[in-house]
Amino acid sequence: MSASENLSKLTNRAKQAEERAAAAVGQAKADLEKTVAESRASAEAQATQLRDSAAASKDKISSWWAEQQQAWNDHVAKVRQHVDETKRNLDAAAAEDRAQSADADARFAIDYAYSAIEEAEYAVLDAILAHSDAEDAINRAQGGGSV
Repeated sequence: MSASENLSKLTNRAKQAEERAAAAVGQAKADLEKTVAESRASAEAQATQLRDSAAASKDKISSWWAEQQQAWNDHVAKVRQHVDETKRNLDAAAAEDRAQSADADARFAIDYAYSAIEEAEYAVLDAILAHSDAEDAINRAQGGGSV
């Protein structure tokens, strides 16, 4: 799958997340808890896939991406640990604080993802340019001049 096709996949996934979040607002608590658990499992599976992909591609991707992937894994683990600990110790005031904190975390996660999409777009366009530069270099080396 090409990088531009992956951007389309990303767009579709963002739309799906938006639709699931809108639907979750009206869900009964038990259904919402199930939806949250399913989403967490899906996110964990995606994180594992990303980790495996980074490991398999470590000689091909910039070391910065591998470091970023590890930092993201560490961040997610800390957030989930905090959420799990907070859920165990809820009273009414703490529940409201947790809700406000969860709102802020969600907004930041969306901003972070938006930034990641911007970075992905840049990376895709830069890869296309790199291929164009490579074709130009090959043409020059073969005496064909610039295309």
